[in-house]
Amino acid sequence: MLLPAVAFAQSHQLTKADKIYGLSKFWQEVNYNFVYLNKIDRNKWDSTYKALIISIPETKTDYEYYHEMQRFCATLKDGHTNVNMPAGKDFEPLTTMFGNYRLFIENVEDKAIITRVNFSKKDEIPVGSEVIEVNGIPTAKYIAEYVAPYISSSTDYGLKDWSRSNLLQGLEGSQFEIKIKKPKGQILSLKLTHQHTEEKEVFPAFSSSLLDFKWYPNNVAYIALNSFVEAKIDSLFISKLPELYKAKGIIVDLRKNGGGDTWVGSYILKYLTNDSLLYGARYSTRQLNSAFKAWGKYTSTKDTVNSEWNKKALLTYQDNYFYDFDYHPLKNDLSAKRIVVPTVLLIGHHTASAAEDFLIYADNQKHMTKIGRNSCGSTGQPYWFDLPGGGSARVCTKKDTYPDGREFVGYGIKPDIEIIPTVKDFIANKDATLNTAVNYLNKKIK
Repeated sequence: MLLPAVAFAQSHQLTKADKIYGLSKFWQEVNYNFVYLNKIDRNKWDSTYKALIISIPETKTDYEYYHEMQRFCATLKDGHTNVNMPAGKDFEPLTTMFGNYRLFIENVEDKAIITRVNFSKKDEIPVGSEVIEVNGIPTAKYIAEYVAPYISSSTDYGLKDWSRSNLLQGLEGSQFEIKIKKPKGQILSLKLTHQHTEEKEVFPAFSSSLLDFKWYPNNVAYIALNSFVEAKIDSLFISKLPELYKAKGIIVDLRKNGGGDTWVGSYILKYLTNDSLLYGARYSTRQLNSAFKAWGKYTSTKDTVNSEWNKKALLTYQDNYFYDFDYHPLKNDLSAKRIVVPTVLLIGHHTASAAEDFLIYADNQKHMTKIGRNSCGSTGQPYWFDLPGGGSARVCTKKDTYPDGREFVGYGIKPDIEIIPTVKDFIANKDATLNTAVNYLNKKIK
């Protein structure tokens, strides 16, 4: 495979035995624990493993070994199943920093569009410029061959997003030659080397706060819940309640929320509904009973007629027997005053995991409207384990669905009103999704 040129030697501590063991460990844990094993081509999965037994010990560096492990993992097409590099300089890739340049790339209209740069380069590389070539290869072809095959994603659109945002990812010292097409058509060629950028200010500026709050006309309150990882977001939300009680409409922005703790998010939701019960996702997991698997080898489909025992045996043998967790709605016994006004939930491709659980709980709230794009479509309970040399991996063990069984993993939660950002929006620094929400609420509260 092609890797960007790197200006320093990488570590090679792993033995061939270590590499084969790590590969086999990951293959074993997937076979035993991966909840979506029934959705993959098992013959292809096993044949790929067998081929890697020969090729992966020959990787030249530990970084290359882990990169190949990520390629193997990506064939499972699950955003909650990943291989993670060890910590340390030899394994810490940079994505946006190239010393004097800092380039933020996003998937806009299926193109690799530069949506932010370090402030000093905003005139040289205008927002809306497109990366059209990488290392002498057209961008789309470069992505298909050297980026996308290494990314684990549950959805096709997620794969496109990550492939473009990670387009120029590499270790410190990695070198790229790129061509950029500016919005007015000029072509700029750059030779870039990954190194930390000292300049802090970027254009357009962006917020990294856990929670953002502001007002729009007609008493429309905007509150961005950017993560449910830290429980303190609940107290930050509570601190805004005196102001929120004045709102005639609310915009809750979940577009940057990649998840965290489901209960952190659901606590906030309790304030935004009068319902006493909230209906969240249903859970199931694969269940292995070794004796039933042994019996299942000798069980045919006709043997399962009127026999739950034989049905369980055959399904277990096929790695397709599921345990359904007991289902209980979430009690909303909050004693505090509620805020039930026309509410818009802003969602997008980065709305993931616990933030999607938030959306499931909010699904039947008639005063709430989802605006934006499909959510990430990835959640579950990962099982974490160590790999040789300090790396790690996780395998998704839990399947989540809507309460009625509808699947959203692999598809995303759909908005009620879809808004797809364009290159022109980025050039104009226009948030079309937010503008749509403000206009929608202004019509609702008049």
